[in-house]
Amino acid sequence: MWGNLFTDPDVEAEVCDRAWLRAMLDFERALAIVQARAGLVSEEAARMVVTAIDVGRYDPVAIGEGALTSGTPVVPLVRAIGAHVTAEGRAAVHNGATSQDVLDTAMSLVAHRALGPLLSGLRGVADECARLAARHRDTLIAGRTLAQHALPTTFGLKCAGWLVAVDEAGDALDRVRGTRLAVQFGGAAGTLAAVADPRGALVDQLAAELGLVAPIVPWHTDRTRVAELACALGEVSGVLGKIAQDVVLLAQTEVGEVTEGAGGTSSAMPHKHNPVRSVLVTACARRVPGLVASALSAMPQEHERAAGAWHSEWHTVSELLSLVGGAVRGTRELLSGLRVDPERMRRNLELTGGLLMAENVAVRLAARVGRSEAQDLVAEVCRTAAAAGLPLREALLADLRIGLSEKEVDDALDPAGYLGCAGEFVDRALAAHRERGRP
Repeated sequence: MWGNLFTDPDVEAEVCDRAWLRAMLDFERALAIVQARAGLVSEEAARMVVTAIDVGRYDPVAIGEGALTSGTPVVPLVRAIGAHVTAEGRAAVHNGATSQDVLDTAMSLVAHRALGPLLSGLRGVADECARLAARHRDTLIAGRTLAQHALPTTFGLKCAGWLVAVDEAGDALDRVRGTRLAVQFGGAAGTLAAVADPRGALVDQLAAELGLVAPIVPWHTDRTRVAELACALGEVSGVLGKIAQDVVLLAQTEVGEVTEGAGGTSSAMPHKHNPVRSVLVTACARRVPGLVASALSAMPQEHERAAGAWHSEWHTVSELLSLVGGAVRGTRELLSGLRVDPERMRRNLELTGGLLMAENVAVRLAARVGRSEAQDLVAEVCRTAAAAGLPLREALLADLRIGLSEKEVDDALDPAGYLGCAGEFVDRALAAHRERGRP
C-alpha cells in the first residue's frame, strides 16, 4: 500500500529481501570461483557450487526463519547451498568465510546496484533544475529571508541553487559508490587464518569478480564505509527536501507562484490542488536523518565482531536507499510538471508597495549623505510609508530630506535593476552542470 508513495520501483527492486539474498549468493559464487582459480578448492567442487547457486531455489522466507538460531541469514543459506551439492562440492561452499563477510559484501552489492537507478534519477532531477534555471534566468521573484520579502531575485537563480546542490550531493554519492563500497573477506576474526592465502590476494580477486573495491584490510568493525554511504544519502535527501519545501511554500494559495502539474486531490474538498509530490518528498526526507543517526550510532563496535551494532545496519541501509530513491523519483516528477506563474511572481513583488527595494534606495542615497545616515533615513521613511499605507515611492518623493529626483526614485524602485549577479550566477551553475557531461 505504501510502496508507490515513498519508493522508486527500480531502487526498491535492488534493496528488497530477494535482492539481499541474490547478493549473498553472488558472494558465495564468487568465493568458490576465485578459490578454484587459486587452487584452494577443486574446479569441479566450484562448478557444483556455481550450478547449485544458479539453478537452486532459495526462499527468503525460509532463510529468514532459519536465521533465528544464528542471528544471521547466512548460516541457513550456507546449509541450503550445501544441500544442493555433493560432499566434494561442500568443501567449496563458504570456505574460509564468516557470516559478516557475506552480509557486509552483500550490503555493498545491494548499495552499489541500488545506487545505479538512484543516481540516474538524481541526474534527471538536476536536468530538470537546469531546464527551469535556463528558462527562468530573468524571471523576477521576491527573495525571502526569515519567510518575509527581502530583495528581488530571479526564479532562475533559485533553481540554479537547487541545481548546484543536487549536482554536488550527487557527486558525493557517486564517489562513495565508486570508491567506498568494498568487498569483505576476513574470515572469523579478520585474519583469513582458515585460507592458505598468505598475501591476501584472494581479497583483490574477490573484489574484481564482484565489481567492488578491494579494502586494505578487513573492515569488520571499521564502519566508516557504511557511515559515508549513510551520510551521502542523507545529504541527497536534505537537498531534495529543501526543493520540496520551497515548492510547498511557493504553491500556497496566498503566494501561488508555482503549481504542481499532477495529482493534488482531496478526499473532502473538491477545489484542492495540493502539492502532493512535494509532500511525499518531504515525508521521505523527514525520515532519513534518523536513519543516518542510526548508522552513525552503530560505528563504535566491539573488538573484531560487534554484538548488535553490525546487525542494526542491514535494515537501516535498505531503508535509506529506499527512501532516498523515493525522494529522487518524487522530486523529478514534481519538477518535470511544475507550472511557473511569472505574472503572479511579479505581482507579489509589489505586495509591500516597494519596500523590498529600500536597500537600493539607501545604497543610492549613501553616496550623498553617508551609509549610516542613508540607512537611518530610509528606514524612517519606510516606517512612515507602512504606517500610513502609502507606497514607498510616494513617501520618498514627499520627504524633502531624500533629495532624489522622480526618475532617480523610479530607477531605485525597479526590481529588474537590482539583481546584482543573479544572471551570471545562473550561467555559472548551468556551465558547471554541462561540464559534468550533462545537457
